[in-house]
Amino acid sequence: MKSTTQKEIVANKDLVAFCGLYCGSCRSYLLGKCPACKDNVKATWCTVRSCCLENSYNSCADCTQMALKDCKKYNNFISKIVGFVLNSNRSACIQRIKEIGTEGFAVEMAELKIQTIKRK
Repeated sequence: MKSTTQKEIVANKDLVAFCGLYCGSCRSYLLGKCPACKDNVKATWCTVRSCCLENSYNSCADCTQMALKDCKKYNNFISKIVGFVLNSNRSACIQRIKEIGTEGFAVEMAELKIQTIKRK
């Protein structure tokens, strides 16, 4: 049963999505409508999630196989649609995770109460 009360935004490294979004500030997660990326077993359509799980990555920031801009799984059609809808600069999110770590990123996003770094 889904909760009708909204959760509080808290810093939790487990709420950093594989693609760099912060589920801890997502409306669907906060309203109990989504279990967040890492616990969403129904998200089999997500190639980023599948790749990270297969390679035991916390996020695409851990990948050393190729540059993010060259990754067809990260830069697929669905990802571009999500990025457009959220006005998201997911690449900037992944870069920020590389700079300050997953936990630091979770803290920063929770403090700012944002799900993504916006495109400029």
